[in-house]
Amino acid sequence: MTQNIMKSIDACAAHYGEQAEAMKQYLLDGQEKALKLDNRGPIQFDEQGNLAKPILDAYSTYGFYIFEGVISEEELADIKSDLEQLKTQFPVENGAKVNAQNEPALGTDCRAPNLIWSKPLGDPLGGTPIANGRHQVKLFEPEAAADAPKESPFVLLGSLQFSEACLRTYAHPKLLKVAAQINGDDFAPFHECLFIKEPGLGAAVSWHQDGNTHWDNPEFDEGIHGFNFMAQVYGSTAVNGVWVVPGTHRQGKVDITALVREAGSERIPGAIPIICEPGDVVICNRQLVHGSFANTGFEPRITVNFGFHRRKSVLNVKGAGIHTDSMVYDEVMIEKRAQAIGLGIDARRQRYPNETPFDYKPLSEKGIKPVWSKAAMASLKDYNLLDISI
Repeated sequence: MTQNIMKSIDACAAHYGEQAEAMKQYLLDGQEKALKLDNRGPIQFDEQGNLAKPILDAYSTYGFYIFEGVISEEELADIKSDLEQLKTQFPVENGAKVNAQNEPALGTDCRAPNLIWSKPLGDPLGGTPIANGRHQVKLFEPEAAADAPKESPFVLLGSLQFSEACLRTYAHPKLLKVAAQINGDDFAPFHECLFIKEPGLGAAVSWHQDGNTHWDNPEFDEGIHGFNFMAQVYGSTAVNGVWVVPGTHRQGKVDITALVREAGSERIPGAIPIICEPGDVVICNRQLVHGSFANTGFEPRITVNFGFHRRKSVLNVKGAGIHTDSMVYDEVMIEKRAQAIGLGIDARRQRYPNETPFDYKPLSEKGIKPVWSKAAMASLKDYNLLDISI
């Protein structure tokens, strides 16, 4: 454990007043337990090209797995460069139409929601009806510094339309091969975003499960709501990272309010943080109980988030997302949304010509081969109006 992380743990705990020592111990205990789990390592496939059985077993047991060193230094540099450029395009404040240079701000000409804001160190989702009310409890909201802005960016939805680097990472061939192994060759897209957890500003995300649609499905199993990949740009810690309750992806819909009530605080017993280095990518089951505390530490966390579904879980199913709650996902709609996968594959091929591109069969078997270009990139505007959320 580095000295810097210890300083962040101390800083985080200090915000909890009389509960400071209990919070510090919770962070330390969770960190220790997390690092002892046998669910991290490089992406590995067996001689038949299948995802290695120990990885599949650990993912099934815990509901998440940390793929180490997936994103190269070169690719991380591209992502960081895009992120810095994106920040210059953010509105000067929530609702503004211009950035700090008095230019049209990012996303102001979009119909789909994109940049979501929160008060510093707040919990904007907890205890609200947002996202079908799945964030059942409100987490503690520490007091931000006196000079903190009134609000700060929290999530960027539809991120592929704004970042070529994120579009290329979306099509990482090893990650897409994992998606095919977990959800089948005909896997379907979900949605993509950037989670922004700046030191002293980053908002909390209350404990929740992502799934909505299939809790009572007679064919319910541990993978019916799909999964997310979470690529870490700067790494993640017990202070700024996502916490999970291992194994809850198998339990059906969990009464999180009861968990918190029984714990006597938001410190749910058995939860552990996902601890990563820059370039690590987490696969996280959407049914897993998870959340994150406000980032009161000193390290930033920016996560390139994207996920995938089994096709049979979404085909002809009514959506349960932010802007697709009345849409039925038919083959035409799914194929249209999957164009982003094809564009990402070709964008990555052009950037990394020595890498073998992934073959996404739902497009390639129909002879559909999207070609990335600046004009094609522009075609992604508002693509997240077709996000496939269940």
